[in-house]
Amino acid sequence: MATGQLFSKTTQALFYNYKQLPIQRMLDFDFLCGRETPSVAGIINPGSDGFQKLFFGQEEIAIPVYPTIEAASNAHPTADVFINFASFRSAAASSMSALKQPTIRVVAIIAEGVPESDAKQLISYARANNKVIIGPATVGGIQAGAFKIGDTAGTIDNIIQCKLYRPGSVGFVSKSGGMSNEMYNTIARVTDGIYEGIAIGGDVFPGSTLSDHILRFNNIPQVKMMVVLGELGGKDEYSLVEALKQGKVQKPVVAWVSGTCARLFKSEVQFGHAGAKSGGELESAQAKNQALKEAGAIVPTSYEALESAIKETFDKLLEEGKISPVAETTPPLIPEDLKTAIKSGKVRAPTHIISTISDDRGEEPCYAGVPMSTIIEKGYGVGDVISLLWFKRSLPRYCTQFIEICIMLCADHGPCVSGAHNSIVTARAGKDLVSSLVSGLLTIGPRFGGAIDDAARYFKDACDRGLTPYEFVEGMKKKGIRVPGIGHRIKSRDNRDKRVQLLQKYAHTHFPSVKYMEYAVQVETYTLSKANNLVLNVDGAIGSLFLDLLSGSGMFTKQEIDEIVEIGYLNGLFVLARSIGLIGHTFDQKRLKQPLYRHPWEDVLYTK
Repeated sequence: MATGQLFSKTTQALFYNYKQLPIQRMLDFDFLCGRETPSVAGIINPGSDGFQKLFFGQEEIAIPVYPTIEAASNAHPTADVFINFASFRSAAASSMSALKQPTIRVVAIIAEGVPESDAKQLISYARANNKVIIGPATVGGIQAGAFKIGDTAGTIDNIIQCKLYRPGSVGFVSKSGGMSNEMYNTIARVTDGIYEGIAIGGDVFPGSTLSDHILRFNNIPQVKMMVVLGELGGKDEYSLVEALKQGKVQKPVVAWVSGTCARLFKSEVQFGHAGAKSGGELESAQAKNQALKEAGAIVPTSYEALESAIKETFDKLLEEGKISPVAETTPPLIPEDLKTAIKSGKVRAPTHIISTISDDRGEEPCYAGVPMSTIIEKGYGVGDVISLLWFKRSLPRYCTQFIEICIMLCADHGPCVSGAHNSIVTARAGKDLVSSLVSGLLTIGPRFGGAIDDAARYFKDACDRGLTPYEFVEGMKKKGIRVPGIGHRIKSRDNRDKRVQLLQKYAHTHFPSVKYMEYAVQVETYTLSKANNLVLNVDGAIGSLFLDLLSGSGMFTKQEIDEIVEIGYLNGLFVLARSIGLIGHTFDQKRLKQPLYRHPWEDVLYTK
């Protein structure tokens, strides 16, 4: 491996398996370091493509998303780092695919628990093809002031405190990602900070070793000293011992192997990492620390003394003139996300939507303040849900049952009415359910099913003003307006609409008052004297009875009733109900595999 620097201020990466937070942290670090271009060139989300919006400082940018590693690599040939956030189940396959891309030079595998046999295959392939693996089970790595992998070094506040926004003189390598963050802080307190830091990962078979990176650091002129943090278990540290003994490392190495407390336990102890388990004296922290010390590394007597050892080594290099003091700079401020700023009380922002009927922020959704579990436990029906979501209150059961009856009675009226006809024709044209449903719904209006609101509006106005049926009907005639809710193409005096009769019977039995319905019947009596088919239709029945429901329940003010009628609540009942039938017709045509509909020419009057 050896060679030198892995990253630079122009390094770009491909990010596998979209994770918003680590990508945004990378971009915030880029901005903090003064990079001209974002370090994330593209995102690979299997099966998806498009763009993801993120921030680069104050500017919102769109990072392209690709469905495959090959597509992303071809689109960004200069992106030579692959950051793999796949789960342990798919990390090996995706990492191997990345290693096989000629443009990819470094692969970072974040997942822990990658099968050891898979890890060995990845390592073998990488070494044979002169490529670098960081991980598995790693947080990644960082080159101060230039590039970082994912969540390395944590939050922006920690990065600034550790002076990672500009390069220092220390090369650091560790097995642990968590301890890396701690050590960045420690090193920043007593030196000019790190130049590069790598966490090789805590699995038994890491893709690269401690000595691999120390030998790299030795070849980087800007790195003047190295710090190593190992751990008990495995024999990785001994490759570093051999390198030190063979004189391959010419720069000071301060090292500590954690896990000396293991001897206090009577039985073998497994620490956090898969590889942190002592399998014998040679793998103990004490044996490794002793071997490193004998090979020439600077090894303190305890972890607590590590900071002092680092300081003494750095100060000595400073005195010898091997390190020049770093000019401190003030990093730019990273704009705070609006959500964070609002949560901390720093800013206030207007909302864009007001909602009073439902709330999904708690443990369960609520309809008008009633939890979903209560709706189920109390056996609420569809009418009860409509009363909550439409009227923002729990109406009496006779009201909600009336709503349900209206829905059942208006669900369908055969295949010949305009709405059903449209849905059938659309379904037979091979269109999807939503398209077929909408084509039928678009026919609802003043001439088909959409007269409920108008019927309620005109009946209420006439009744409240005390107009006689004669005055009402003749007044409408003078205005050139047909009376909504009166008249039917098929039904007549001698062939009454059964739906109207059922609604009237229910209202007489359950409603405290049927004033508006009685007025509508008086109007019907007058209109029947003019023509046999000017009967009260289902629109007029529902419109007048809904007025009785609203006024008779005692739960609505006059102003609220007027608003409900004006907004279009009552037509909403027909739209909701008829959607059931239109969906049924759509399914029926598709189930029957009906061909494209063409209207017969003999049913068309061709004229000039």
